[in-house]
Amino acid sequence: MPDVFDILGADHREVEQMLTELDRGPTAASGATEAQLQARKALAEKLIIESSKHEAVEEQYFWPAVRSRVANGDPLADHAITQEDEAKEVLARLDKLAPADGEFDELVAKFIPAAREHIGYEEQTVWPPLRTALSAAEAEELGSKIADAKSTAPTRPHPNAPANPGILRAAGPAVGAADKLRDTLTGRGDN
Repeated sequence: MPDVFDILGADHREVEQMLTELDRGPTAASGATEAQLQARKALAEKLIIESSKHEAVEEQYFWPAVRSRVANGDPLADHAITQEDEAKEVLARLDKLAPADGEFDELVAKFIPAAREHIGYEEQTVWPPLRTALSAAEAEELGSKIADAKSTAPTRPHPNAPANPGILRAAGPAVGAADKLRDTLTGRGDN
């Protein structure tokens, strides 16, 4: 059974692949065709959906585990959540823009290095002490909770939602269901 690091690592690799594709372009400024711009928008939507689910389940389960199990876990989690809150703001703005809008590529360019920095922070700074603190069974149990929660997690960034694990666990599935309904009605994420 995959553990928390396997599950979150797979998410990170998927996000990194999308970041690389977005970074390569083509962009509106570089003369992308309408079809290329629509593919870029679809990729950005997928990035927003996957990032939103990932961050929501981390806030519900991963960061509370860091706080409770890692010495000096509070400042580690606080730093990461600050990064995630900034990312939610950018992704919420990006989600509303057309790919031909100049701000679209500005936000993508802002998000890419920040996301890479956040992934590096988690994997290099936070994971090592948490790996030491958790038994294999605990790491698997945490991974199972995260995998289960992803199926009902929000698919849109909610930058004004409190980063309170209890509130997120209670409200997350309802918010996720509302997001998925909006996605279905608008065709978001279908590409």
